[in-house]
Amino acid sequence: MPLQNVFFPEYPSRASLLFLPHGVRVLSAWLLGWRAIFALLPGVFLVFAYLGGSDVFLPNRLLAMTIAVTTVPAVFYLSKWAGWDLFPRPDRKPCWLCVMGVGIVTSFLVSGLTNMAFGSAGVEYIAFLIGDISGLFFLMLGLYFTLRIVDNRN
Repeated sequence: MPLQNVFFPEYPSRASLLFLPHGVRVLSAWLLGWRAIFALLPGVFLVFAYLGGSDVFLPNRLLAMTIAVTTVPAVFYLSKWAGWDLFPRPDRKPCWLCVMGVGIVTSFLVSGLTNMAFGSAGVEYIAFLIGDISGLFFLMLGLYFTLRIVDNRN
């Protein structure tokens, strides 16, 4: 956010335009399935508590936390139910474009649902959407190059 405020000082939203945690949500749900809910919940709660203080227990905040940790695993399981199993398996290579596609779909869902939970303006929806997609893209790009470096060393 400090870097964002330097480049966009007049930007009215408090949403991050590079929200890396969405990438963490997507990769966690892809790797852990439904267990990602329990893995992510403590961190999500701590961030909400840090930013909102005692307001963390307001119904809209609790709803936003629920949306943040359940939407991505739900979409992966809906995809599997529809015949498009994207979860990692040792007998096949991961479909990174598919994982990115699920991340983009869930970004629309999470942004819209979170915006409804908070009753925010439309500009907030766009900011959440941009932040989620850019965060996912740059996290996956960093992961891609890191894995290439590791592969080249072996």
